[in-house]
Amino acid sequence: MILFPAIDIRNGKCVRLIQGDYNKEKVYGESPVDMAAQWASQGAKYIHIVDLDGAKTGESANKSIIKSIAEQISIPIQVGGGIRSSAIIEEYINAGVDRVIIGTAAINNKDFLQKAVEQYGEKIAVSIDARSGFVATDGWTETSTVKAIDLVQELEGLGVQTIIYTDILKDGMLQGPNFTELEAINNAAAVNVIASGGVTTIEDIDRLKNLNLYGAIIGKALYDGTLSFQEIAGDNNAG
Repeated sequence: MILFPAIDIRNGKCVRLIQGDYNKEKVYGESPVDMAAQWASQGAKYIHIVDLDGAKTGESANKSIIKSIAEQISIPIQVGGGIRSSAIIEEYINAGVDRVIIGTAAINNKDFLQKAVEQYGEKIAVSIDARSGFVATDGWTETSTVKAIDLVQELEGLGVQTIIYTDILKDGMLQGPNFTELEAINNAAAVNVIASGGVTTIEDIDRLKNLNLYGAIIGKALYDGTLSFQEIAGDNNAG
């Protein structure tokens, strides 16, 4: 299972939000590029980056910073947040981003998603952010009537190979992931599932491994020192 340290960028800085609330922000670093280099030096094999400004506005506000990370860091990165045009997908992939994550646009514009998957294949992932099992959009500010598990099956039919599943009510709370929902999602389709939200302890990571998930994203627990990436990277490689 791949462990992805998360870098959330807002106003050019490395931050974390609680439950996606833009009014509950904590700044952890002035330079996302330096943060990416730090995680790479501690053994990360892949980095997960979110443009929080982009997720809210649909404009890739922190694009230049993300492109700098892709150019300066040797390990692969995946990027999401406000990816709503073919032009920005192409720009990121040309800059060296390994996987581009489509969120809101995957719900609201299936034609756009279909064309992206046809053109870029495994380089396209879809972020499914759910609140009580229903898909949320627009930087988590809107909750739809679409069930997450139904969307996963639909995405598989469109050729999507990787999804990132975030349980909003768990995100940033340091209370563990929603294992029941993750297991159901993983069993519902043959796509790669990356868990996001609430990963707090080594026991959480072990339980996710036992679900045979493709990956897990770790954010607040790393930044607050609850988990040491060097330790969990060593355990993961050993396991």
